[in-house]
Amino acid sequence: MPTNPNPDFSSETEHSKQPTPTGSSSKSPGKSTGRPPQKDSEGGWKEVAKTIGLSLVLALGIRQFVAEARYIPSESMVPTLQINDRLIVEKLSYRFHSPERGDIIVFMPPDAAGRYCLGIQDPNVRIKDAFIKRVVALPGEKVEVREGTVFINDRPLQESYIAAKPEYQLPPSIVPPDSFLVLGDNRNNSCDGHFWGPVPSENIIGRAAFRFWPPSRMGGISEQQPVLGPPQPPASLVQPTPLEPQPLESPGQPIPGAPPAQP
Repeated sequence: MPTNPNPDFSSETEHSKQPTPTGSSSKSPGKSTGRPPQKDSEGGWKEVAKTIGLSLVLALGIRQFVAEARYIPSESMVPTLQINDRLIVEKLSYRFHSPERGDIIVFMPPDAAGRYCLGIQDPNVRIKDAFIKRVVALPGEKVEVREGTVFINDRPLQESYIAAKPEYQLPPSIVPPDSFLVLGDNRNNSCDGHFWGPVPSENIIGRAAFRFWPPSRMGGISEQQPVLGPPQPPASLVQPTPLEPQPLESPGQPIPGAPPAQP
């Protein structure tokens, strides 16, 4: 597209090189002899439309496959994450490796989470909002919560990031393949895997990587990898059972003590 759409520029240049025939009248070079070609105007709008379209495609592609922004709506991850913290959730790393213990992940909750977390009894109602929790147990591991401690394969999990020791019990269970047990750092005020079971890997959206708001806490999110202590004798000789997802249509009220809405 020409830098100057005014046709008088090229017209004036051409005629200035040729003498004016005798007896003919010349037009004033300062006056316009016509309107800009319509095709130039249309071409400009097409370029703008292409730029906008490409920008939208890139933005959607980045959000779908690379990263997206999320905010924290509840206290379930206190003290690590506070209400209204804004985070960048990256989606690339789990394409190359599985989540690790200590990772803070964003995921779509199992259907039963609506019943246990929000008191939803209608099996046709699904939670549309993502949850954020910390990975505690990996596929195939034996997990148990007793005496205020999480045990992984009979080894105590030493966690410096939790708000307080859990006041609940979780019987010995085996995390199924391609699934993870996730818990909130605010152990006693988090509706998480100890209520509704494991999270399938296909439900995982990404990993919380960077906090960009508020500015006073801006920076990378420390994953604070928990440490496994020395093996302890099991509290019971009963064989662990598979950690199964809780059925959405199971009868009864939510488990006593379940927080009403702390996803």
